Amino acid sequence: MNIQQIYERRFRSDREFRKNMWKILCKDFFQQYISEKDIVLEIGAGYCEFINNIRCGKKFAVDINPDINNYASNDVEVILSKSDNIDSIDTESIDVIFISNLFEHLERHVIVDTVQEIFRILKHGGKLVILQPNIRFAYRDYWMFFDHITPIDDRALVELFKTKNFRITKIITKFLPFTTKGRLPKAMILIRIYLTMKFLWLIFGRQSLIIAEKIRE
Repeated sequence: MNIQQIYERRFRSDREFRKNMWKILCKDFFQQYISEKDIVLEIGAGYCEFINNIRCGKKFAVDINPDINNYASNDVEVILSKSDNIDSIDTESIDVIFISNLFEHLERHVIVDTVQEIFRILKHGGKLVILQPNIRFAYRDYWMFFDHITPIDDRALVELFKTKNFRITKIITKFLPFTTKGRLPKAMILIRIYLTMKFLWLIFGRQSLIIAEKIRE
């Protein structure tokens, strides 16, 4: 499977919208979980919409797609690597790890190994912030993308994190819509309104947000 060709075709038409959307998501929502001194790593960074826009002390972006080098900002250190073996990142060196829409692309044993690698990399008390399509709510459209191979819901992820010595600090089971390919309007003001009106999450949310903290083994 040619990752570069698939993602270029999939996101070409709404790349500008996604870039502006993530500016708002970072500023109006995700920034509350990240301080300006934190060392932040995004795994499966793709076009770097999150890591480019979050404010923090130091930034790393991991992906297997070499196109990432064309989109990462100058203050982002890019690492071409699989998610389950990021050996260029030191043990207990990262404050926050962010993952969005990654695990559905991985086989189960790779997900487990990735979580173990996250545990290695995070500092004690460090945070994992994960945004993940939830098969419980997105089952009608979950398989619309050819590279989705593993169905996951919030309960399964929580169980996995707990077995790997993470403490769950926050769960929003229904947060963002499943995909930007949907029919919802794409005006930036509507994204800001959506983030402030949590009852809309219950109607349109198909992705879950989970925040977990590394505890001692």
